[in-house]
Amino acid sequence: MAAPSSYKDRNFLAVIGDEDTVTGLLLAGIGHVTTGANATRNFLVVDPKTEVDKIEKAFDEMTSRKDIGILLINQHVAERIRYKIDMYTAAFPAVLEIPSKDHPYDPEKDSVLKRVKKLFGE
Repeated sequence: MAAPSSYKDRNFLAVIGDEDTVTGLLLAGIGHVTTGANATRNFLVVDPKTEVDKIEKAFDEMTSRKDIGILLINQHVAERIRYKIDMYTAAFPAVLEIPSKDHPYDPEKDSVLKRVKKLFGE
């Protein structure tokens, strides 16, 4: 079991996704933006023109933060950085792939479900 200090300060959700998904979650109240020279935010809006490097950088920053407990990412966005998603093994923040309005969820692509199937020998 992980030490309590490894998860007790993880108060935020983060999201990397398309405009509709991010907007909906921000309206639900998950948005957090810090001020100052090192301003950070816990969300990234991705469109077809967004470069993969920007998505990778956001993923790396959000998964290294100690105040984020869960990172939600649209599955079609996760496909663009699949190798990073598959290499990510830390328990916190938990990375969960979610569907979007225009892209249905495909359980065969989900990295968490792939790991569960592998664990059970399927």
